[in-house]
Amino acid sequence: MRVAFYTLGCKLNQAETESLANHFRRAGFQLVSPGDGADIYVVNTCTVTHIADRKSRHRLRWARQRNPHALIIATGCYVQRNRQELARLADLVVDNEGKQHLLEIVEGLPPPALAYVLGGNSPGHCELRLHRGEAISPVATTFRARSLVKIQNGCHSSCAYCIVPKVRPYERSLPASPIMNEVQQKAALGYKEVVLTGTKVGSYRDNGADLGDLVQGILRHTAIRRLRLSSLQPCEVSAGFLALWQDERLCQHFHLALQSGSEAVLQRMRRGYSLDQYQRAVDMITKTIPEASITTDIMVGFPGESDEEFEQSYSFCRQAGFANIHVFPFSPRPETAAASMPGQIKDKVKAERSRSMRDLSRSCRRRFCERFLGQTVPVLWEQEASPASGIFSGLTGNYIRVFASNESSLSNEITRVKLVRSHNQGIWGEVV
Repeated sequence: MRVAFYTLGCKLNQAETESLANHFRRAGFQLVSPGDGADIYVVNTCTVTHIADRKSRHRLRWARQRNPHALIIATGCYVQRNRQELARLADLVVDNEGKQHLLEIVEGLPPPALAYVLGGNSPGHCELRLHRGEAISPVATTFRARSLVKIQNGCHSSCAYCIVPKVRPYERSLPASPIMNEVQQKAALGYKEVVLTGTKVGSYRDNGADLGDLVQGILRHTAIRRLRLSSLQPCEVSAGFLALWQDERLCQHFHLALQSGSEAVLQRMRRGYSLDQYQRAVDMITKTIPEASITTDIMVGFPGESDEEFEQSYSFCRQAGFANIHVFPFSPRPETAAASMPGQIKDKVKAERSRSMRDLSRSCRRRFCERFLGQTVPVLWEQEASPASGIFSGLTGNYIRVFASNESSLSNEITRVKLVRSHNQGIWGEVV
């Protein structure tokens, strides 16, 4: 039976999909790309913006059109927020709490339902063969060179605009020992890099151990070649924590969500830190790890954001030296404080501010990349930029996108590369 997974949203969703795909493959299902056609489609939805909602609904409709007889499953945060809405588009809706049990749910469906999915087979001939001990290929399960490992879930924060505490309300950290075992398993399967992810990675706690302790344990007890953190909060950056980056396996990349470079807007957002605190975190990183990249998220058009406040945000980002900025317009989410705040910004203004900030992002990325021209650095290659092109795309430890031509495949290999000239998405390199 063929199963296809489609994931929207954050790295945590991606990590959960990767885990689900592994479970389904071990149980004898054939994993296929969504475009190849499947008997079961699993759409792991996102609801952080209205655009994410729309994309989730579109993907469910697309799956139905692709195979009208397929079993269409919706799971994830959109289901958590409004399962009734998605029940009209999917045959099965499973919330975040039930997501980890999705394989058992599917295997527990009555035979007539599975027979229908298989195209009319009689109930007595619907068989799922189990291969519990089968090894999992990185390409077959995730189509990635990097693997995402979930270490934490849930958020108790009260940011005024964010729906996440409504759909992932319980902060839970996974035990350190199973995490380290999973990382070691990924290394044994051939993955070169693991990304630790969660809703709030920096809030990780396990019997008194924090994120720094977990990172130390992974570096000490596993053979993974590279380890990356998905995101941090400014208050989680300290001198002791940054000392861990003396180990070259830790990727020199920090994603610190800013959201606004205006002090007044930050306060209305209830972000819990000041611009001074954020700047101190940036300064500490750049002083301790000069080659580190710092990327961020910026929201434009938050309720009440004046032209002056937007200019403050733009100016802060321009001076911060970010390696990249993920820009997105404010999207009012039901049941959040910001949805009913006065001073809602018109879509046209949000679009104009988004364009301006994205132009700045491109400029920042180019300026950061050009600092490294002429250097020779390790690159983890992911895949060909386009089929049969002989041009491969990969990432440095500090998250610079590198392109290079090579006669043989570079996928899932780490090689040293000389960075020779600018590329519109990063840097062009030469394998040495």
